[in-house]
Amino acid sequence: AIEKLLKGIYVERRKEHAPPIHNLPRLARLADVHVDENRRDTLILISSFNIEARYPDLKRSFRARCTEQYTQTQMRSIEETFQWLKHLTG
Repeated sequence: AIEKLLKGIYVERRKEHAPPIHNLPRLARLADVHVDENRRDTLILISSFNIEARYPDLKRSFRARCTEQYTQTQMRSIEETFQWLKHLTG
């Protein structure tokens, strides 16, 4: 959802198709979205979830890290990021 919002912002601002990339900090930069250090770190972490969930070796270590508390914390962070990006859309 975060990637789709960033790509939507990119299209809205650039009037062209968004690039076929999944790196959220890079998408934000290309979409001219000002990202402070905290938000950049959040986007980096969210990007890592996509990578870790995709590859079998990384899945095991990722699953072990995903305790209920960790998951709830990350979901709150993702929801806050989603709301922030949604606010930027026209």
